[in-house]
Formats: sequence, C-alpha cells, structure tokens
Amino acid sequence: MEKKLLLEVKNLVTEFKTEEGTVTAVNNVSFDLYRGETIGIVGESGSGKSVTSLSIMRLIPNPPGIIKSGQIIYHTKDGKQIDLVKISEDEMRKFRGNEISMIFQEPMTSLNPVFTCGDQVVEAIMLHQKVNKKQAEEITLKMFEKVKLPNPQRVLNAYPHQLSGGQKQRVMIAMAMSCNPNILIADEPTTALDVTVQATILDLMKQLRNEIDSSIVFITHDLGVIAEIADKVIVMYKGKIVEQGDVLSIFSDPKHPYTRSLLACRPPLGVRLRKLPTVVDFMREENGEIIELNTSVKDAINAQVISEDVTRLRREELVKHKPILEVKNLCTWFPAKKNFFGATTEWTKAVDDVSFHVHEGETMGLVGESGCGKTTLGRTILRLAPAQSGEIYFEGKNLLDMSNSELIDMRRHMQIIFQDPYSSLNPRMTIGNAIQEPMSVHGVYENEKVRKEKVIEILEKVNMKAEHYNRYPHEFSGGQRQRICIARALSLNPKFIICDESVSALDVSVQAQVLNLLIHLREEFKFTYIFISHDLSVVKFMSDRMVVMNKGKIEEMGDSDSIYNNPQQEYTKRLIAAIPKGELSDIRNRFASQVLV
Repeated sequence: MEKKLLLEVKNLVTEFKTEEGTVTAVNNVSFDLYRGETIGIVGESGSGKSVTSLSIMRLIPNPPGIIKSGQIIYHTKDGKQIDLVKISEDEMRKFRGNEISMIFQEPMTSLNPVFTCGDQVVEAIMLHQKVNKKQAEEITLKMFEKVKLPNPQRVLNAYPHQLSGGQKQRVMIAMAMSCNPNILIADEPTTALDVTVQATILDLMKQLRNEIDSSIVFITHDLGVIAEIADKVIVMYKGKIVEQGDVLSIFSDPKHPYTRSLLACRPPLGVRLRKLPTVVDFMREENGEIIELNTSVKDAINAQVISEDVTRLRREELVKHKPILEVKNLCTWFPAKKNFFGATTEWTKAVDDVSFHVHEGETMGLVGESGCGKTTLGRTILRLAPAQSGEIYFEGKNLLDMSNSELIDMRRHMQIIFQDPYSSLNPRMTIGNAIQEPMSVHGVYENEKVRKEKVIEILEKVNMKAEHYNRYPHEFSGGQRQRICIARALSLNPKFIICDESVSALDVSVQAQVLNLLIHLREEFKFTYIFISHDLSVVKFMSDRMVVMNKGKIEEMGDSDSIYNNPQQEYTKRLIAAIPKGELSDIRNRFASQVLV
C-alpha cells in the first residue's frame, strides 16, 4: 500500500540575530514525513534539531529568530497543501495543537503551576473541538487512562508539582494526543527519565500512533532511543543534516564520522572500557572543514576494551584498602502525615535500613528509579539531609556524632557534584570566584594570588581555559558548566566525591567526555566516588561495584559486571531489560513484528 505524504520540509533556513552577528541555527534542511511513520532527529545540543521542530510549529520567537527561507508543506486530510511558512498566525493556530501537536522536553516548565493538570488538558480540547467542559473532562479522563496514569481522577484535580516527572510527561502526551493530531513532534520527551518510565512512554507513543494513524517526529540526542522507536533517522550537526536514512542502514553502516561517534560514545553493556570513544576519535575540524578519521565504531570500542584479568586485578587491589566509608543500618525518614497536634502519624521511608561500605579508590554505583532513595542516601551521607537512625563512618569517624565545627572541617574531604550544573552555580559570580570560594572559606593556600593560580590549574585539568576565569555561568554550554562544577569539587582536593545524576541531562557525546574526565581524575588523584544514576549502563561503565535500590531499600549489591550479567532480583532484571541497547538484532526484530502485524 502506497504511503501518503504528510509533511515536506524543503531547504529550511532559520536564523537568529545576536550581538555577535547572525547565527544560522537550521541550514538548508530538507526531509519528508509520511503517514504512520516515525522520523528520529538526532544530534547534540546546538545541532538545530529543536529549532527545526519549533520552525515547523511556527514557534520561533521573532525577534531574534526568523524563518529566512524554505518551505514547510503540510498535506491536510482533505488533500490541500499548505505552506506553513506563508500562512498568517491566526491560520497557523488552527493547525497548531490540533493537527500538529508538540511534546516539549521539560514538562514542569510546559505545564502552568497555578492550574490543575485537568484544567490545562480540558482547555486544549475545548480550544480545538466543539465540546462543552463536561465532555472535555470526559475526553481528558479517557486520555489519562490511555497514557496509563494511575488514578486518572486524582491526576485531573492535581497540580503539576504533585506529580512525578514521568507522570507530568504523560499529562503532556495526553494533551498533545487529545485532538488526534496527524503529526506529533516529541522534543526530548524522555531525557532524564528513568529507563523503565522511558520504555513505557516509548511503547505508549507507538501504541497511540498506530491507534490514530498519526506520524511522529522524535527528537533526541540518544541513538539508543531512536533504535527503539524510529523508522527513519536524520542526523544533524551544526544546523545541517549530515546523514539520513532508514534506521537499520544507519545503525548497520553509518557513513558520516559524526554518526559513528554518536553510536560509539554510548556506554556499551557487554564489555568494560578504559574510556568511552568521543567525537574527536572520528573527526576533527580545521578552518570550518570536517576532517574525517577512518575509524569504525567497532574499532573505536575495541581499542578501549579492558580484559577480565585487568578488571579482576583492580578489584583485588581495591579490597586490600580499608573502607573509607561505612554505612550501617541507615534510615532517613520524612513526615508524610501529621495529626491535629502536629505529631507525625505516617513516615515516608526514603532510606530504610541501608548498610554498605566503599573502599578507598573505589567507585560505588547507586542505581534505581526516581523515588528509590538514592539521592537522599547521598545527601544523608554528607549530612545534607537528617538521618533518623544508623551510623556513617568516614575514615573511622561517625559523621552523625560530629559537631558543626567538626563537620565543617570534614567537608574539605567530602564533596558533591549535583545533577543540574546551572542551578549549582551562582549566576552573579564568575566561575573563577565560584571555584575559589571553597578555598577561601576553608583557608586553603596562603593568599588569593596563589588560590587564583590553583583555580586556573584546576580549570585546565578539566579541559577548560585560563581565560574562562572571569566569565559567568550563562556563557557556557551544559557540558562546560558540569566541568566547572567538577572543578569546584576538586578545589579542596577531597578524598571522597558523590556524583548525583551528574551526566543525566547531557548529550551522549558530552556525557562521554565528562565520564572519561571523572575516570581520569580518579586515576590521577586516587578519588573515591559514589556515582548515582538512574541509567544502569552509565553506572556499569563507571563503577567497580553497584548497589541497586528500590523503595528505600537495597535490592541487590555486588560486582557491577556480575549484577549486569547475572541479576538475581526481578527489579534489577526489569531495569536491565528497559535499557535501550540499539542492537541490530533488536531493530530487525522490531521491523519483522511490524510486517507481521
């Protein structure tokens, strides 16, 4: 059966006027979208993929942005061809949200915090469909059931802050799908979500697409996710399409070095690597020209494989070291309900009777879904959250028995790198001062001149430059800001660092650079890490041992490779099964099952 053409993007150019001049964010982009098809657009931040989707929706802010040239031809159900670039804003509103919908990356900023989730979906339905409020509420409840939201009636009356990240994202999907759109644009809809929630949302989107015979433009930086959902792939780099084709061809025989680099820099699950391949292993730029290096994905990964003997020797060496950290029967509870007199009647047991130890120089991974207690555990170890009971020994001293003055001195040796580098940095403080501040507080080094020299030395250690010292956080990319936060954690030369979801929101290529940096620093400075993440593939790459947490308790603990290769608990098996692996056999099976259907 012949596929019907739904959208034609022809020679699209979108520009932004900046103080430095004109930036071409989308440069001569062309592709076709057919009914029932899913196109995956992949690339790093700044590649132009989100601007492409915003151009299709006519949501480019003007000024400073403008669709400079090109056509976006939408084929309506009644056979008309509409150039979305040329129609008025009033005409565009008839299509936007009705026939062409969009799910934005961050549901918390997309949902209005002062209205209930139900009100917001009802408003969208009433805007585009000839129904009254009661009918719109009935449609909303049905959509909430379709997206598998628990207790749809509760969600209807709940405010965004009362829902988890995965639930908010499902509300956004329900809103986008409520008018049965022909085209659904999903801009990074699963970034920073748990792998199990991500797998559920991907299945849900495929199911809804098939039910209403719509098409999806799925934007992400992760080719593993693309392998799970897309029929065709568009790879973008610096505003241009560098490669496009069907998903099987792209994964089996990528032509462009940038595509190969994106495939190689995802942490592999079957082997252990010294470091992850990055873009520079496949290409470099000279005077704006791309110089290709003749490296295959397989060769790049094989060059970094560590033998099982080397891994075993490292473990044997680590066990010889005494534990730097011992956690015994730790409980961190928060009041869930209080009675009339203010006494707590119910507790949320975020961390419930947890015990483990970490050897000096070891990386211990903490993995689990949102709400499992891993972040609370990390914060409790650093005394940033109050413990209900238990013991935390750091170098033989119980942190829970320490006075504030003793604790301040101990903080020199224990640092944390938070998930969001932007909110971790003071926007009014230069990055040099941000890194230097802990040195001044703790009186490290003799004077400000020496401290400044040390800051510049640390900046260079994390692959930043001396001239960055006087710049502000907003002048850097997400990956650079995370390096700045790492530099600040290093400023006191600590013995122990907790990395709390420190790479979860980064592009896979930038994530690979940051993970490689953390491993290099561990080897150079003999750091001990606790590495917290919901991504089991990242935890496996980074960690010597792994703790799997669920509902405040430890489900499973042991050697990282052993847990991945032979998980004992059903919960761990479910986490591993949900990881998007991007293997050719899985892609072939997916297409084979589609043909059978």
